[in-house]
Amino acid sequence: MTRVTCHCGAVELRVTLKEPVSNARRCDCSFCAKRGPAVVFVGAGDLEIVQGEKDLTLYQWNTGQEEHFFCSHCGIYTHHQHADPREGYAVNLGAIEGVNPADHDPMPWLDGRNYQPADFSKVRS
Repeated sequence: MTRVTCHCGAVELRVTLKEPVSNARRCDCSFCAKRGPAVVFVGAGDLEIVQGEKDLTLYQWNTGQEEHFFCSHCGIYTHHQHADPREGYAVNLGAIEGVNPADHDPMPWLDGRNYQPADFSKVRS
């Protein structure tokens, strides 16, 4: 298990990564381009909120299918659920305990500017 925390420590997650941190990547969609973190992926059943669920703030936009979570105290983005919830989550590389994102540069970029998710709203029902 891998520990993920916000800056102030109010939020703590335990995750099992689907891939090594060396596979981290950045996204250039309108949202990620402004917030900037690199991410790694976690399977749908491999993320547990250990502490601070009530301290998480949800942000959604566009199709409203992806769920981006931030600590309501320090503002750190911890993770988001993909548009298709069966695909799992992305977690903030910089929030993973013991990881320095600078150690993994240069990183590949995902083409978020041109990404249009399918309608997965019925998957959630």
